[in-house]
Amino acid sequence: MLKKYRKTLIITTIITLLPMLAGIILWNKLPEQFPIHFNAAGEVDGWSSKTFGVFGLPLILVAFQWLCGLGSLKMDPKAENLEGKVFGLVLWIIPVLSVVLNALVYCTALGMDMNVQIILPLLIGLLLTIIGNWLPKCKQTYTLGIKLPWTLADETNWNRTHRFAGPIWVVCGLVIMLCGLIGGAFLWVMVAAFVVMIAAPTVYSYLLFKGKIK
Repeated sequence: MLKKYRKTLIITTIITLLPMLAGIILWNKLPEQFPIHFNAAGEVDGWSSKTFGVFGLPLILVAFQWLCGLGSLKMDPKAENLEGKVFGLVLWIIPVLSVVLNALVYCTALGMDMNVQIILPLLIGLLLTIIGNWLPKCKQTYTLGIKLPWTLADETNWNRTHRFAGPIWVVCGLVIMLCGLIGGAFLWVMVAAFVVMIAAPTVYSYLLFKGKIK
């Protein structure tokens, strides 16, 4: 199965590393103190060296990409269920995040106002909306999906839980995007959306497991 996704892994790795090339080109213009973390208000609250910012962050993301990709294909006892567009889509998440997040970091380092408090909720909300759309199609695995003891033990529970969770994740993703556009005063709504996304499918699957829902 690894052979099937080798090309995708190579392409996504190259894209994940592209910010390094941008950093090399902009090296002399970038400050020695590099922003790497933002708080909920979109303000920089974490710094690193320029070397780590340009080279370290993309390399960490590449390592995570390969660890997740190879680990899923090699170690998941239900790896055959990873085949298809769903897993292929998952492999593109980190490259997209690498390009967008590193672009934000570079622009901020160069003194540009990027409205991080708007861009990040839009990005996160869009990602959650996309995931919500494919959750009902997600087959039972130990790598992707809502991995609870009762969903992993019962394929029917797994399928029903993911069909239930899909629309909830889509709605919550849209809510998070809307909150990003409206502003930070709605931070508590975003937090509530994350809680609902996790709690509602968990409770639903547990009630299925206990036979409380037919």
